[in-house]
Amino acid sequence: MTAHQVFVLVLIQLIILLLPAVGLAKMFEKAGVDGWKAFVPFYNTWVMQKLAQRPEHWVFWQLIPVAGWFISMGIFIEFVKTFGKFRLYEHALSALLPVVYFPYVGYNKDDRFLGPGVVIKHKKTTAREWIDAGVFAVVAAVLIRTFVFEAYVIPTPSMEKTLLVNDFLFVSKFSYGPRLPNTPLALPFVHHSIPYTNADSYVEWIKVPYTRWFSSPIKRNDVVVFNFPAGDTVINREEFQSQITFYQACRDLGHGNADSGRQIILSDPDDYPIVTRPVDKQENYIKRCVGVSGDTIQIKEDVVYINGERQEPPPNSELYFFVTTNGQQLDADVMKEQYNLDIDKGDYAATGKPNQFRMLLTHAAEEKMLNVGLIKSLWLDTAYNEDPYGVMPYDNYHHWKRDNFGPVWIPRKGATILLTAENYAMYERAIRTYENNKLEFRNGNFYINDKETNQYTFKMDYYWMMGDNRQDSQDSRYWGFVPEDHVVGSASLIWMSFDHGVRWKRLFNRIK
Repeated sequence: MTAHQVFVLVLIQLIILLLPAVGLAKMFEKAGVDGWKAFVPFYNTWVMQKLAQRPEHWVFWQLIPVAGWFISMGIFIEFVKTFGKFRLYEHALSALLPVVYFPYVGYNKDDRFLGPGVVIKHKKTTAREWIDAGVFAVVAAVLIRTFVFEAYVIPTPSMEKTLLVNDFLFVSKFSYGPRLPNTPLALPFVHHSIPYTNADSYVEWIKVPYTRWFSSPIKRNDVVVFNFPAGDTVINREEFQSQITFYQACRDLGHGNADSGRQIILSDPDDYPIVTRPVDKQENYIKRCVGVSGDTIQIKEDVVYINGERQEPPPNSELYFFVTTNGQQLDADVMKEQYNLDIDKGDYAATGKPNQFRMLLTHAAEEKMLNVGLIKSLWLDTAYNEDPYGVMPYDNYHHWKRDNFGPVWIPRKGATILLTAENYAMYERAIRTYENNKLEFRNGNFYINDKETNQYTFKMDYYWMMGDNRQDSQDSRYWGFVPEDHVVGSASLIWMSFDHGVRWKRLFNRIK
């Protein structure tokens, strides 16, 4: 963590400890303690623990980033019990609104300090014991989900055949270092929206800047879960969201002119309700990292080249081919068992020409068919699922396609680039949106934060993500680089898989 990140975390902890100090001072005076002690962070919680006769070492646990915030709330609850406050709403107010509740207790003449003895004598009801146990379980689960691992389900076929729709994964947060949530005030176990509503599941009263503990870089070919970079602005209707991004909708409605499409959307909020989301509440995506920061990536005929060197495709990466067979009849069971081609899913179909089929082949299936002589010839279906408005960077200089793309340099933290009219569209979003700069290009000159310059030094590392289903994947070719602050974790294990029943062979498989 940087010094700035540490400062912000400490500042939030100090605010938590100081906001209720006015009311806490009066509560201390009722307990026979000098009121000024309430205004000394950490010492005030030490005094609370002493008065409540609770373990003093809890005070030191408050130094744990983020988790310490919850420890402070627990100390507040234990202290307010010494004033005879045992009801659930009283504890909730002590934990969540001490800035309001502590002054009420402190200045209320009817509330007196009763000491730890009243706590010992108090007996919880069975219902209250269950509630307290449930709250503890929720807090523990939230901490595990935030810092250790999180469950994730594959929603689309973009990673087939490596990962299948309805594969349930564990995502390791330790692989690249656990990331603190940008919006810590949120409902547990939901992402950006309350289920069955369009209401946000979070509030932005407290915002934590990008902070990652024990960070470790992503390695090439890792399968990574990340917050969808193009998900910062979405059309908040079910048929849009991340399926049709705001930026894609702008291009579609403007027939390739994004500015015209944007005006159509912004002028019609009833049909196109817009919401913006912080990084940690953008949709989760999963892709394979094919290029790391500092790499130069190029795609030729759907083959990836890194720094000029051809990269072998993942074993289960798949592409559509037109195939001419040797005339042998294709048995559905054999095709599924031997070549992982499912006719029921449309993995292959006759084209109407003699012995010609259109097949979705993995590299392994292609090799196997060629070796046994089933295939006489094959060629890539380059027209399948081609976007009519092209790929990144959507400008007048580049006329790349999905299967022939680049070369593109992937930004690296601390590296400086020379900005040109030709590369402006490629790096503009990283400079402006991800790294929070004011960027303008006018009269042939560049202005960053109102200063004329033609150079920029990147503050973060970036990555290039692609799906293993190369022709059916919305990936970096369409929305660009993935910044390091969007990285959630690595996909590590399939713990469950469904397709008209459990796919037993996939259970507990490690993801490669």
